[in-house]
Amino acid sequence: MDVVIVESPAKAKTINKYLGSNYKVLASYGHVRDLPAKDGSVRPDEDFSMDWEVGAPSQKRLSEIAQAVKSADALVLATDPDREGEAISWHVLEVLRQKRALGDKPVSRVVFNAITKKAVLDAMANPRMIDAPLVDAYLARRALDYLVGFTLSPVLWRKLPGARSAGRVQSVALRLVCDRESEIERFKPEEYWQIAARLATPRGEEFVARLSAFEGEKLQRMSIGDGARAGTIRDMLDGASFSVLSVEAKPGKRNPSAPFTTSTLQQAASAKLGFSASRTMQVAQRLYEGVDVGGETVGLITYMRTDGVQMAPEAIEDARAAIASVFGDRYLPAQPRQYSVKAKNAQEAHEAIRPTAFGRSPKEMERHLDRDQARLYDLIWKRSIASQMASADIERTTADIRAANGGREAMLRATGSVIRFDGFIAAYVDHRDDSAGADEGEEDTRLPAMAARDALDKRAVDASQHFTEPPPRYSEASLIKKMEELGIGRPSTYAATLQTLQDREYITQDKRKLLPQAKGRLVTAFLHNFFEKYIEYDFTADLEEKLDRISAGELSWKDVLRDFWQDFSRHVDGTKELRVSEVLDALNEELGPLVFPPKEDGSEPRACPRCGTGQLSLKLGKYGAFVGCSNYPECGYTRQLGTSLSAEAAGDTGSDEPSELGTDPQTGEPVTLRNGRFGPYVQRGDGKEAKRSSLPKGWQVSEIDLDKALQLLSLPREVGLHPETGKPILAGLGRYGPFLQHDGAYANLETIEDVLTVGLNRAVTVIAEKKEKGGRGRSTPAAIATLGEHPDLGGPITVRDGRFGPYVNVGKVNATLPKGKEPSSVTLEEAIALLTERAAKTGTGKPKAAKSAAKKAKADTGDGEAKPAKKPAASRAKATGKTATAKTPGARKPAAKAAASKSA
Repeated sequence: MDVVIVESPAKAKTINKYLGSNYKVLASYGHVRDLPAKDGSVRPDEDFSMDWEVGAPSQKRLSEIAQAVKSADALVLATDPDREGEAISWHVLEVLRQKRALGDKPVSRVVFNAITKKAVLDAMANPRMIDAPLVDAYLARRALDYLVGFTLSPVLWRKLPGARSAGRVQSVALRLVCDRESEIERFKPEEYWQIAARLATPRGEEFVARLSAFEGEKLQRMSIGDGARAGTIRDMLDGASFSVLSVEAKPGKRNPSAPFTTSTLQQAASAKLGFSASRTMQVAQRLYEGVDVGGETVGLITYMRTDGVQMAPEAIEDARAAIASVFGDRYLPAQPRQYSVKAKNAQEAHEAIRPTAFGRSPKEMERHLDRDQARLYDLIWKRSIASQMASADIERTTADIRAANGGREAMLRATGSVIRFDGFIAAYVDHRDDSAGADEGEEDTRLPAMAARDALDKRAVDASQHFTEPPPRYSEASLIKKMEELGIGRPSTYAATLQTLQDREYITQDKRKLLPQAKGRLVTAFLHNFFEKYIEYDFTADLEEKLDRISAGELSWKDVLRDFWQDFSRHVDGTKELRVSEVLDALNEELGPLVFPPKEDGSEPRACPRCGTGQLSLKLGKYGAFVGCSNYPECGYTRQLGTSLSAEAAGDTGSDEPSELGTDPQTGEPVTLRNGRFGPYVQRGDGKEAKRSSLPKGWQVSEIDLDKALQLLSLPREVGLHPETGKPILAGLGRYGPFLQHDGAYANLETIEDVLTVGLNRAVTVIAEKKEKGGRGRSTPAAIATLGEHPDLGGPITVRDGRFGPYVNVGKVNATLPKGKEPSSVTLEEAIALLTERAAKTGTGKPKAAKSAAKKAKADTGDGEAKPAKKPAASRAKATGKTATAKTPGARKPAAKAAASKSA
């Protein structure tokens, strides 16, 4: 019997069914080893030797694998077909060698680009050895990320308190977001005017023509810059006669785009489905691993981490057959289409993302999939099949029109396009982010029939004022697109990089747009001033190119590390004597115009509003940066930095100087808006007895007026008396949000608006519903989703949203989700890892057999040998409070990682 190692347990069952009883398929659950989260795990002085640590949940997995391999005939490493998958195979092999489980058994490597019976059997028939250059590239990348994180992050902690970490790719992606925000802040709108005439042919058919020239001057978009000139031209056109000079129709073609790569799939899913990058990858993972179709688990798409754009020849033939069947022979080009990669440094050898069988139409598969899976599969199927369809034939018509009024003349132009043959548009049209272009349902802008010298009737002339707009903020999709264009990061890193930036609170999302937070702006400004080279786009892209050359066997990975480390370590050493005052001077210089914008009255923007003589500047404290007065301690004025520096500059976060909103008509006391340690709040009166209320979630400082402040200060309010008990029902805003309170029991309300408006009948109903759920005012939250069975603890794994945040549950074991993790994006493998670690910590939820094994582990190492004097890595991690955590193949973040090393 041969043992086959894959990453995901979901794939293991399916592949075992395809291979039969002569094989035993086991899952590694993603990465099994990582660099310990401590200084010294990579040692440049020892020729970049590296220490590896097996995560606590992986100990048992590897022991099971080792036991199976000892009695097997051969070992087949079948982890995912990308660089990370190659690394996982290498790690598993290294551990098995250390455990002396292999002996002289043959070892081979196969890759499954799709989880279908044919793909699996074809892969097994074509084994190879582990690709050593790919592993070398992984080792170089991992060492670089570790060295940057563990070398640069401590500099940040010492010189810029409140900063979390810096990373090789993470910091460059953050710079992109911050640079775009700076562009927006520096942007000054310019006025321009557009003039258009609504005209009609002799048959009364109307169309619109836009001014293109006036009195011999060809006009561009910004040519008319003021209303006076626009008015002059409009008046001339109002009295003008119009006639057609020429009409020209030109045929054109639109060609389809290539099938999806990782980044283009993330972009399209964001634009068309509203998916985040991590959500897209999580859903795609499930489609790749397989779903139940007619009692058989079938992988519906090929592997989803790729920057390749080609499809296999047999897939192209399958697509062409489907095109002829579904759309007709006219939609089938004479020859198959071939595509080449345009992204900088793209080098992945495997296929684009495509359906494993084009005969499985989205409509047919819909009943086997949940809503998100069906929508993403529909997107992939349509884009893939469109990539092999005929071009669209489009006729573009241009009509030039002369306007004459006395001796004055103007030219107008009308354009239209007509789709003569829709071609690939019948299946799919790309979303083109931040560019003009047709989308699905392209509008037919046909011009009415007209000929040269035709007289036209004027129906109306319109002059409209416009202003130039700043560049748009990045969305997840457009940032990924930009990173790909620059050659920064790789398909497997995009989602993890964005998630890290949000976890670090360096950026946030607002209406799907990425905004840099104050922390992120400060870190970028610091790195720009003192480590500029290492956040340059070209430097990072050139380093990625060297890593690609390592994977191609063209460079030695240790030579690349030596070149990088020699310069980087010297640069870091040069900052050891850097004084905090120098850091503040640099930050005040770079961020000063933003934090201290010019005042409308022309007064000094940095003048202290309290003492009047001091100067405001950025200060660094234990919890990060803030604004303080130079006359400290005589003047104690301070101001917090807001969630974003632009908001701070606009005054959206308040200060410790109260802003008066008015007077309470009932008490005659002043009502003020203030900013405290825990954020903005409203206050009535002064002194210790003053009534206060924090602003509820979703309420903006700029929107607070006296009425809203009085509403908050009136809480809790009495809704009425309960008809059964006669006791009052109160509605209020507490530590955990809006609530109803009655007779010592509480019930949650959804929004602050409910608190202010809920009536007695609704309040009684909410309290009754809460009581029916049981418990002493609390109940177990309903399951958001059921993910599957836990292989060790037993029972279904559910995702729930609790009082203290979202968590996963199995039996009596609960595990809180990492900060920033969306409940809807949790995979089965992630949940298993979290619950297994939680159960190991608490000793709950374990079957008796598992407890016995745990006791035995105290006397043995992970491979069953006698325990040496030195504790195993997992035990040492536990003793220091650093428990390693296995990650899933969906996210494939390394196990056991400190804040410093969590770079993308």
